[in-house]
Amino acid sequence: MQPNHVSSTGLVRLAQILSPAGPIPVSRSTWWAGVKAGRFPQPVKLGPRTTCWRVDDIRRLAEQGWTAMDTSPHPLSVVTAMEVRHG
Repeated sequence: MQPNHVSSTGLVRLAQILSPAGPIPVSRSTWWAGVKAGRFPQPVKLGPRTTCWRVDDIRRLAEQGWTAMDTSPHPLSVVTAMEVRHG
């Protein structure tokens, strides 16, 4: 399988989703924060150390344009951080 090729159906691992091999150019920590916040698709657990995502979900995310999703920090976290600095 070529590094930039995503199969048409099935499951893919995180290394196939994130850049440079995959279509989504975000870091692992940003990806997991997006999954937790609901911006990115939920994973499928195959075992205690094996996590995958549905190809259909990843393809839909790439086609919709993941940048259209809100990746900015929550407004309250920015206010809290400012209050701490200027407190």
